[in-house]
Amino acid sequence: MGKAGAAGLMSTWAIGDIQGCCDEFEALLDAIRFDPARDRLWIVGDLVNRGPRSLDVIRRVRSLGSAAVPVLGNHDLHLLAIRYGGHAPKPGDTFDEVLTSAECDDICEWLRSLPLLVHDEALGWAMSHAGIPHIWTLDQAGALAREVEEVMRGPRCREYFAGMYGNQPDRWDDGLAGMDRWRAITNYFTRMRLVDEAGRLDFAFKGALADAPAGWHPWYELRARTPLGAKIVFGHWAALDGKTGVDDIVALDTGCVWGRRLTAMCLDTGEFASIAAS
Repeated sequence: MGKAGAAGLMSTWAIGDIQGCCDEFEALLDAIRFDPARDRLWIVGDLVNRGPRSLDVIRRVRSLGSAAVPVLGNHDLHLLAIRYGGHAPKPGDTFDEVLTSAECDDICEWLRSLPLLVHDEALGWAMSHAGIPHIWTLDQAGALAREVEEVMRGPRCREYFAGMYGNQPDRWDDGLAGMDRWRAITNYFTRMRLVDEAGRLDFAFKGALADAPAGWHPWYELRARTPLGAKIVFGHWAALDGKTGVDDIVALDTGCVWGRRLTAMCLDTGEFASIAAS
């Protein structure tokens, strides 16, 4: 599997939400013949939580060095909010092994160095955990991602992680400042599913798309009307099972942690590979 890899040429693969499913992650790397000396692996976020082996997933991703290109997902940020922001774990969290590990400080420093958005102009792809809303250009999205990345990495990180949670403001405004601005940016990149024409976020809806309330749309449908100038790969929305109906916007969360499968796509060729959940 993996025509580009089999030919000995560099391939860039993108992989869906791993969420602690290390067995499937290892099996998928083997299936695509991933070679960190040659290939790159884009990871759409949510390395940790809900699955059984979050610590091993982080160790494996870090062992790939610069060949691994992850973005932060909401579960990764949740881990950091506990470590730096004083929040308590939720009953269903499964990353205690990370928080109690002797490696915890080093891991969390590494996590907060990761980006919210990756764009490779030569490859023609952009990636964030939940997507890129139709109300932002690619340049604007990049600038806004860097704003929050700088806060996470800087001396105000504890302030950021303490105040990160919340559903307000639920609509972007260029005049937002401080924590409201950072929270809104974070929510678009890591929690977005349904939006309205004005870019307002709906955080409550969890059902099938056919049952979406009037006036709300999957973000990628509105994005498709306003092309970004790059193809987009994202995760976060397992209920889509990898289907958006939009050629240039690819969903890769296929619900491994929910007993379905872990999926990767070769960004060079469009080839898919999956491993069934064990």
